[in-house]
Formats: sequence, C-alpha cells, structure tokens
Amino acid sequence: MKDKRILYVSSEVIPYLPETEISSTSFEAAKMVNNLGGQIRIFMPRFGNINERRHQLHEVIRLSGMNLVINDLDMPLIIKVASIPKERMQVYFIDNEDYFKRKATLTDEDGNLFDDNDERAIFFAKGVIETVKKLNWSPDIIHVHGWLASLLPLYLRRYYGNEPLFNNAKIVTSVYNQSFDGTLSEDMQEKVLFDGMENQDLKHLKNPNYVNLMKTAADHSDALIQGSEEIPAELSDYMTKLKKPILPYKNREEFTQAYQDFYTEKVLPQ
Repeated sequence: MKDKRILYVSSEVIPYLPETEISSTSFEAAKMVNNLGGQIRIFMPRFGNINERRHQLHEVIRLSGMNLVINDLDMPLIIKVASIPKERMQVYFIDNEDYFKRKATLTDEDGNLFDDNDERAIFFAKGVIETVKKLNWSPDIIHVHGWLASLLPLYLRRYYGNEPLFNNAKIVTSVYNQSFDGTLSEDMQEKVLFDGMENQDLKHLKNPNYVNLMKTAADHSDALIQGSEEIPAELSDYMTKLKKPILPYKNREEFTQAYQDFYTEKVLPQ
C-alpha cells in the first residue's frame, strides 16, 4: 500500500462519534493504510453533536466558500478539519448550517429519520468531491462507508464522470447492517434527476429505502465489502449477481490483512 492514495468517505468515524461497526472500521482501515506508508484522506459530515472544542475542529477558509446546488437551492459548503490524536491522520468535515447544525446525526429524539436526509446525502456526496477537487488530490481508491455516503459512487461516475482527477480511481463500497426503517423522501429521485442524471441510474431510488440506497451504491462501485456479519438477504443476493469482486465479512482479528490483500489484489490489480 506504500504511496497509494485512498480516500475514505464515511458517515461516522471514531473518535468523533460513538463506536459502531462503521465508525471503527472507517478508522481502522485508514490507520492500516497510513501505517503501511499510504496516503489517506478521511471525510465525514460535521454533525451538530460532534464536540468541536474537544476535538479541535477548525474551518479551512481556503476550502470553504463555494455553494452547492441542491434541488435548485444554493447551499453554502463549509469545510472543517481536525487531527486524530496520536495517529497523524486528518479528518475533513463537510458542514452546512441548514443540514448539519442540529444536535443529532440521522434521527430526532424519537428515532424518526430527518425529513431532509436525502438532501443531506446529496450535499455530502457533492461536498466531498468538490473539496477533493480543490485539494487537487487524485485517489487510487475511494472507499465508501455508511448509507449517508451511498450516493457518492453515483455522483462520481455520472455527475463528475468527466473529471480527470478521478479517471483512474476505483470505488469500493462497504455494506453494513446499520440500516433504517421506512424510506427517505419520496422526492429523492427527482432531486437527483435535477443534477442531470439518467433515469436508468436511479431505478432503485423510486423507493429510497436502505436496501435500494445500497444497491445504487453497488451499481456504481468497482468492488464491494461485506462489513457486517449479517446483511439483508436481498442485498447480499444483489451484490453477488453484479459479479464484482466481493470481500466477505472479516472479524476484527482478520480484517487488517484481508483489507490490504483485497485492495492490492482485487481492486488495484497489477
């Protein structure tokens, strides 16, 4: 992995949010590559329940300041950054007052999904890509974790399909069992179509539930990882039918070497 560039895009990363399969795997995978001499960038949303003072987040003025168009509205993009203690790894945070100021992540106090989670997912995907463009940093692998990041493969392949910076990048999506009940906004497909996507790319988003969001991510990825020991059977079957490289679930003891081998042998074959 020496000198390889890997972009990690995750809905959650420790120590900024509580430990889950997604937050811990996102951290451990990045740490592994960093320790092996690879170059990494980590992106996550700046949810309002992240303690900025404790984690020493600060705004990066040179990266902030652009507006992203979401459903015909200009939404300001703010970029913040922090360093993970003792690891010499930086994390970039995608922020916006309307989408991420509330003191919660994806649901309200009663466990109900926020009505604008669909727009937050669009904003997150576009915000990550636009920021990487500003950094002028061309990744070899882009590794996606969590359903809030699930639109990134679609946007990268379709909306930013002619962007030279990503021409050689391979997209890996990890699929977990951290899902949600119900669906996101029924208007989600129309909001993505506003960005000039083709209907055929959005076939699953007519009913934007967890399984269909992850199917959309899988369709536009080059390789897939089963991040949880058990995932929905419908999703597992769909991943298999795509005939793309798949890394089966690995426990904490097996995971480091397995990810390293998968990156080098399946995702970036010589």
